[in-house]
Amino acid sequence: MDSVVVLFILLLRPGLRWTAAAEDMSWTYTGLVGQSQWSEHFPECGGSSQSPVDVVTTQTKYDPGLPPLTPLGYSQHGNRPFTLYNNGHTAVIELPDWMSLDGLPWLFSAVQMHLHWGSGGPSYGGSEHTINGQSAEAELHVVHYNSELYPNMSAAMTQRDGLAVLGILIVTGEETNPAFNNIINYLSRVRHANQKVFIPAFDVQSLLPKDLDRYYRYNGSLTTPPCFQSVIWTLFHERVQISKAQLLKMETILYSSKADEADRMLLQDNYRATQPLNHRAVFTSFAAGEVTAIVIGVMCGCVGLAVIVRFIVKTIRSTSSWDVLTNNRAAPMQRMKEPEKAKEKQQEMALNCTSQAERREERSSPPSEP
Repeated sequence: MDSVVVLFILLLRPGLRWTAAAEDMSWTYTGLVGQSQWSEHFPECGGSSQSPVDVVTTQTKYDPGLPPLTPLGYSQHGNRPFTLYNNGHTAVIELPDWMSLDGLPWLFSAVQMHLHWGSGGPSYGGSEHTINGQSAEAELHVVHYNSELYPNMSAAMTQRDGLAVLGILIVTGEETNPAFNNIINYLSRVRHANQKVFIPAFDVQSLLPKDLDRYYRYNGSLTTPPCFQSVIWTLFHERVQISKAQLLKMETILYSSKADEADRMLLQDNYRATQPLNHRAVFTSFAAGEVTAIVIGVMCGCVGLAVIVRFIVKTIRSTSSWDVLTNNRAAPMQRMKEPEKAKEKQQEMALNCTSQAERREERSSPPSEP
């Protein structure tokens, strides 16, 4: 989320003033007033509760008290057109105030949404938040202010509990996402900074993930100057997919320079690097850390069981092979002895027959004369 919130309000509501508005127009993502110099011109950018952050899932804390997040009125756009605006930092879409969020400590009314992207196409990053060090190709932010405690966005943005922002990570695939065409198809009409156009209203909820119950929650800040630390962040676990062609159009069609400027500068890499988490905790509406530990434990158990089974099977196979070999060796020995026994019997019978014949001859022969 960035200072497009401040610019957006100043441009649409001339009666509201902010003393640093002129300075706010001068910052950039790179260059003389780039990210590394923001804190010199905007002190809160050096605060201890800055955004975006890297969400390390094993270090998150499960909070069973976090309720499901429910968008109210997101699909009830009616016939009133939306305003699309190029502020030199991103593309902003104004949202009607009847859109709000249910599931937060207070009522938060919608103000606007905007996008962040890179310049290298798929797999090169462009999102502001990361999960376990991995970035997505782009990120959508839907901005709300605490309308229960504060009269307007201007009053809420400087308060600790003033803003609530939804963060949606965007990845690429082969299929086109029709919902995002409601924005991307009109970017050519606001190619240069300060250009504005009305676009047909559409169902904003179609831009969000289907699973709104699983999310990360932490206290942070605007992600660009003036970096007010007034944001309750909700980063959805499920990512949204757009096509590679849609991402390419997003990265190459807009300019950060005005139409009358001679040197045109493409609006690219409009994302802030992740900031230290410091003392903050990132909570989850689902048991992310516990689930990871369980999965790792189950995997280790399965590996151990596989080793044991493999050892047993190997042992059984070795024993079975020895038995077979022993039997095979014994059988031929049995077969080799059988002919010898038969031959012995034949010889014995022949000897018996000879002895009997000799005895008969002795009985039948006459006695010899003296």
